[in-house]
Amino acid sequence: MKATPTSSSIEDYVKVIYAFTEWQDKPITSTQLAVRLGVANSSVSEMVRKLKDQGLVDHEPYSPIHLTKPGLTLALAMVRRHRLLETYLVRELGYSWDEVHDEAEHLEHAVSETFIERMSAKLGHPTRDPHGDPIPDRDGSITMPPSHRLDELDPGHRGRVSRISDHDPELLRYLWQHGIGVDTVLEVVGKRPFGGTLEVRRLSSPGPEVTESDAPARDDVVVLDLGDEAAISLWVVTQGSHPGCTVQELTGGSLMSPHSER
Repeated sequence: MKATPTSSSIEDYVKVIYAFTEWQDKPITSTQLAVRLGVANSSVSEMVRKLKDQGLVDHEPYSPIHLTKPGLTLALAMVRRHRLLETYLVRELGYSWDEVHDEAEHLEHAVSETFIERMSAKLGHPTRDPHGDPIPDRDGSITMPPSHRLDELDPGHRGRVSRISDHDPELLRYLWQHGIGVDTVLEVVGKRPFGGTLEVRRLSSPGPEVTESDAPARDDVVVLDLGDEAAISLWVVTQGSHPGCTVQELTGGSLMSPHSER
């Protein structure tokens, strides 16, 4: 998927630009990019100019940053590497899902394309990583599950967790301790007034991709209060509707590739 050699910094930048817009439509700004990467705004400005010179992004001063088709090709290649490595670390080496992000960040720049493809074959060519994020195919195609963010659902709505953001390892540990993982079925009970927490009912256990060998059975129905950070970090594929439902049903995932526009 990668046509020409690139530096690890360039690979990190295009991956972060892509990841910011993968689950929502707003493009990333230079300030947001600096926060995501933990670098100064001046460093971002310099790198974005370099990315533009190499034809990887479109950007005008004081405007959001957009990947070009070559930039999207490179970004999807790096996303594939990262998510396959995370999957391998969990399935084959016994890492927990809150440990793998940083390890994959280091490894993704070091391993060869041959290693990545043999690892994918060893894993049975998985289509999602331990957090539910889709893994692009070798040609860069990626299918997004038709998901709503949990805080977008109204009381009475239920759905299967399709993705949990991995930006905060402590949040991942908290959710796991309360039996929430990929494929867990949740039902929104309500939201407490005056900016209160989202109340959800857990109806099933996490799926096999994040199951630890010593995890206790979690088939009991449990009601949990989730704060804003947790509610905006969980994405679900909704299951049907209910009386008075206000949630727009999504139909089918969107197929993406470097050869089509976002």
